[in-house]
Formats: sequence, structure tokens, C-alpha cells
Amino acid sequence: MLPSRLIILGPTATGKSALALEIAARVPAEIVSLDALQIYRGMDIGTAKPTPDERQRVPHHVIDYQPVDVCSDAAQMLARVAAAQAEIAARGRLCLLVGGTAMYIKLLVDGLCDAPPADPALRRELHALAEQHGSAWLHERLLAPCDPASAARIHPSDLRRIVRAIEVVRTCGVPLSALQTQWHAAPRPAPPMIGLTLDRTRLYQRIEARVDAMMAAGLLDEVQRVRAAGIERNRSAAQAIGYKELLAYLRGECTQAGAVALIKRNTRRFAKHQLTWFRKDTRIVWFDVEQYASPRALAAAVLQHVNATAHG
Repeated sequence: MLPSRLIILGPTATGKSALALEIAARVPAEIVSLDALQIYRGMDIGTAKPTPDERQRVPHHVIDYQPVDVCSDAAQMLARVAAAQAEIAARGRLCLLVGGTAMYIKLLVDGLCDAPPADPALRRELHALAEQHGSAWLHERLLAPCDPASAARIHPSDLRRIVRAIEVVRTCGVPLSALQTQWHAAPRPAPPMIGLTLDRTRLYQRIEARVDAMMAAGLLDEVQRVRAAGIERNRSAAQAIGYKELLAYLRGECTQAGAVALIKRNTRRFAKHQLTWFRKDTRIVWFDVEQYASPRALAAAVLQHVNATAHG
């Protein structure tokens, strides 16, 4: 008998969505997105959002609920995830929780740590500094000295998390990384967690091919549309890889070719960062996607493992 929930995670371009769709073709299931950017309406190509056909085949949840010019946060998203899980359970279906946003997966599995609430004035100050100097400057000049452990695991372009980590230590005097040790003190039982991986060189090749495919599918036009819809008022969304670089191109700060090269580089770095974060969690069972002839074969292997574990 399958569990009620199954988490599918891993770095970008490893085929998480394809695996979830294949599993849903075999068992009654619905998909809940754990992607922090698929919540925004209009950010479709750059976030690899499920297509209308895929949503018709399998119900998807926690996508397309937020205007692109309005910032969301983890608490709001996780509340929607919890509601979707309850609805899917009531229908007697398997809940497939799918995504690569490592922090959201950690919060879903182990809960929120005891951190202080947001400080709007401080956030405005930090965002103003980021506007002037860039997120990497905040990361190096403000975050690294006060919370080196958080700085080591937060990417220099991840402005939302940089601001939050600085906010926590300035508000309560304790680094966010220290507060998060609460997770290690009392780990919670977790639903099965399936991680997808593959050889680093092959992963980077997939990433570059994926970026080229996104550009061919109209990513630049999409960025123009969300810019008109106000994405630059939402600092979190405007910093998303693929959007940030093309917004810079549209502002005349670089060439289109240069923007595409930066998207590829930043996506490779992000994938490496994702793997570093995920590898710390020993509850994840890893599957090398290239060991299987197709997503269908991978889905069969994952279901076999989950069934065996449930009965073991």
C-alpha cells in the first residue's frame, strides 16, 4: 500500500515533473507544486510550469495563485500546500509533492523554526541597499560577517533569503542558522522523499539545452509581458533566474546573448547549490535518472521502492 504523500525533489532539469506525471498515470494521484516561483501568474516558461495539457491530465495545486507584482512568503505558500494535501487525502488519492525549492521542502517536512516576525522597515532598508549595490554585496558585506553558516548555504543572488537571514540576526541578535538547529534537535518523521540526480556534466548539458529551449519557446516575450505586469515591483520574482537576466537586457544593461549566457551560468550554480542542500538530508533516497531508459521505467522503480519500504 502506498503512503498518502510522496515528495519528489532534486536540482533543476532532472525530470521531477515528468516522473510525477508518470506516477500519476499508474496510481490515482494529484500533484502539489513546491516551487516558490510557479505560484506567480505569467511566469510559465521560465519556471517550467506544467502545461495546460499536463494540468488536464493530472490535477495540479499551488500554482498560478499570486499576481506577479505581489510578493508571497513561505508561510502563505505552505498554508496552501497544507490545504491541498487535506483535499487530496479526502479524495483518497496519493499527494505528489514536487519541487526543487529546498527551504520550502525543509519547512514542509520539519516545520518552521522559532524565528522573529518580519520587520518591514528593515526589509525596505535592505532592499534599497540591494538596489544600489546588488544582492551579492548584501551577501558578502552584511550576511557573511554576521551569519557565516547561512551565507555558506544561501546563493549570492537569492535576495529574499539573504534579506531574511540579515533581518533575523539584526532583530533578535541570534543567527538564523543557530535558530535552525532546532530542526536537528527533534527531526520529524518524514513522508518518503525521492531525490533525482545525474552526473554533473550531463546535468549541466541538460540545463544549457533547457535554457535554449525556453528561449525558443518565447521566454523573452514572457519576460516582456511580466515586466509590463509589474514584476519589477516584486523583488523576489524579479530576482528569479531567467527573468533577472532578461530584465537586465530589456533595460539595456547587457546584450541578449550575454543575458542567455548568464542564465545558463546562474542555473548551473543554482543546481549545484540545490544538491549541496539536499545532500545533507539522509532521509532522501536518490535515483540516478540516467540509469533508467525512460521516465516510465524510473516511475516503476520509484513505486517499487516506495511499496517495498511501506511494507518493510
